[in-house]
Amino acid sequence: MNIEKLENSIGYHFKNKALLKKALTHTSYAYENNLQSNEKLEFLGDSVLEFISSKYIYNNYPNLREGEMTKVRATVVCEKSLSEIAKLHNFSDFLYLGKSERKSDGGKRPAILEDTTEAVIAAIYLDGGIEEAEKFIVENLKEKIEEATKHVGDKDYKTVLQEKLQVNGAVDIEYKIIKEMGPDHDKTFEAELEIDGKHVANGIGKSKKAAQMQAAKKALEIIK
Repeated sequence: MNIEKLENSIGYHFKNKALLKKALTHTSYAYENNLQSNEKLEFLGDSVLEFISSKYIYNNYPNLREGEMTKVRATVVCEKSLSEIAKLHNFSDFLYLGKSERKSDGGKRPAILEDTTEAVIAAIYLDGGIEEAEKFIVENLKEKIEEATKHVGDKDYKTVLQEKLQVNGAVDIEYKIIKEMGPDHDKTFEAELEIDGKHVANGIGKSKKAAQMQAAKKALEIIK
């Protein structure tokens, strides 16, 4: 296993290579081989990640309110985001997995990839200190944070619409996905909004939720 290739990718070279190996050791492999798994590193890495991402958001986005900072952090410190970091650096090629996990392609499971990213962060922190861990985290999350801050103020149009319509009592609000367009990796959805069984508006978006939100926004403009 070419650990140096992984080190080049993450931008940090370990003094203690055993730490990196432990970060890449899944519980299934550890159990089969009577070794320590990456679970404790994952626990530590989660805290380091939360602290560094909070610090970065606090220092670089002074106009965000506390609730908005929390929302941005929650958007980027999540399974999807952390598993994407693991995929970027091909962690799955270096994972130590037990036989059952290997057979079921466990190295591609988002939950395992997320845990590995947190464990690698902890390993960098223990081997090189907080500054090296910060470099890795910021380099891999800054673009995701920037994107999240652009949408943090977005109104939840579905909630606004529901509150507006139901101020005088119950109203039946129903969203239906009526069309899916494009290939699986780049779909566009069209949603239809009915209020008390009557068609009010359609919305289009890159996710079902975005399409529904667009339909709710249009409905709010119509019923103003």
